[in-house]
Amino acid sequence: MNISLLIPLFSSFIASSLSCTTFDPCVSLCSLGQMTDLLYTEKDLVTSLKDYIRAEEDKLEQVKKWAEKLDVLSATATQDPEGFLGHPVNAFKLMKRLNTEWGELESLVLKDMSDGFISNLTIQRQYFPNDDDQTGAAKALMRLQDTYRLDTHTISSGELPVRASPMTAEDCFELGKIAYSDADYYHTELWMEQALKQLDRGEESTVDMVTILDYLSYSIYQQGELERALDYTKRLLKLDSAHQRANGNLKYFEYQLAKQNKVEAEEGQKEKEKREREKREASDKKGRPADYLPERRKYEQLCRGEGIKMTPRRQSRMFCRYSDNNHHPLYVLGPVKQEDEWDRPRIIRYHDILSNSEIEKVKELAKPRLRRATISNPITGVLETAHYRISKSAWLTAYEDPVVDKINQRIEDITGLNVKTAEELQVANYGVGGQYEPHFDFGRKDEPDAFKELGTGNRIATWLIYMSDVPSGGATVFTDVGAAVWPKKGSAVFWYNLFASGEGDYSTRHAACPVLVGNKWVSNKWMHERGQEFRRRCTLNESE
Repeated sequence: MNISLLIPLFSSFIASSLSCTTFDPCVSLCSLGQMTDLLYTEKDLVTSLKDYIRAEEDKLEQVKKWAEKLDVLSATATQDPEGFLGHPVNAFKLMKRLNTEWGELESLVLKDMSDGFISNLTIQRQYFPNDDDQTGAAKALMRLQDTYRLDTHTISSGELPVRASPMTAEDCFELGKIAYSDADYYHTELWMEQALKQLDRGEESTVDMVTILDYLSYSIYQQGELERALDYTKRLLKLDSAHQRANGNLKYFEYQLAKQNKVEAEEGQKEKEKREREKREASDKKGRPADYLPERRKYEQLCRGEGIKMTPRRQSRMFCRYSDNNHHPLYVLGPVKQEDEWDRPRIIRYHDILSNSEIEKVKELAKPRLRRATISNPITGVLETAHYRISKSAWLTAYEDPVVDKINQRIEDITGLNVKTAEELQVANYGVGGQYEPHFDFGRKDEPDAFKELGTGNRIATWLIYMSDVPSGGATVFTDVGAAVWPKKGSAVFWYNLFASGEGDYSTRHAACPVLVGNKWVSNKWMHERGQEFRRRCTLNESE
């Protein structure tokens, strides 16, 4: 037998028989606003299911009463059959029961009480999430696990800032399986081990331990830990000694381990030290798969509230104040509350910008139109979805409702910038795991057509309104400068994306952190260069 063929065969088998669909996560269910509707759908189905159960119970009660009545009657009749049937009424009733009543009972037993429930289920099924949605939710959980450094036990037991019902071993197994489908053996190992621990504690499950050990041993082998893979394979074979693939892998692992030990035994001291060093380096590198985002570590640190680069000296120069925007008539008697969030780039928070009633109106207008959020393609300028922006958004125009027009005017009055050339008000909803990875709001020099279709120049400034508090997660972080701004309902943050010279300010690179617990609603207004010529005059100094 060619032992080297066993592992590829194993990989091929799992890929074909155990894999799930891979996809861009959260295509249709990253908005909690829409997921709320699913809760009510499920509640309606539970009510329908209970109605069905009651109908079945009523039917069974009728059958039970019929059976009890006949049991007593037949017991009496069979004691003296001739005497019993000698009575004309008993003879008539026997004929009637067998000719009519047993037929009625048959109809009752055959009657399908599930019609109403099945009909309701069929109607509601069109709103159900699909396999892609389930995969997206699983990936969101793993994204949160990595960003906020949560162990599998914390997530599985529901011990987050807001408690949830615990996950079953089957739930953990499903997460591991989804990670496996992406060749993400790091997360496969974590979640298969959690499923195994729960089964070891005696939890009953539809998933058997052999299947979990099968995935676990292979994911560990793929990460280069031959001895641990061998241990789990041996444990699997104790449960199922006839497991064909495990028996093959046992021979393969033992063969590879023996070869490895032989090489180590023949090595000199220097070679041994080198091998040990390589082992340590491999162990240090073990973890999440390679990432396309170079600043991932810094981004996640800031999301956790770590690595914020604000010195006490710089902090002492930042203030809260009442601002009337250069004696604007509307704000002389009622100035707005202004707070310095950061100095370079200058990020300002304005408090109490929207009232609760305005927020609810904006959400009411946006909810029916929430769609997967888009970004402007840097090459073509066309709006399209992107895997690094996971939220739902809608665009509201000023003429749709007086509240939107009022908000636009308020932004112009406070910032002093012309909003007539700005983009429409964008409303975004980030559900659990929803995020927008580090990006620039403005078009860079290598993206000359970023906003060509609009014909209003580059995005000069960003106005971001927080329309909800977020219990955990959901910060806006600026990865280049180490700043973090946390959501506060009714407030807005403002910064310039371009220097007064028109050059892009690369320190404004920012991201929306994943929402760990809660529901994040924001709205954005992007002001463009056109129309600001006399409101923010041009200079040649790129630092202004």
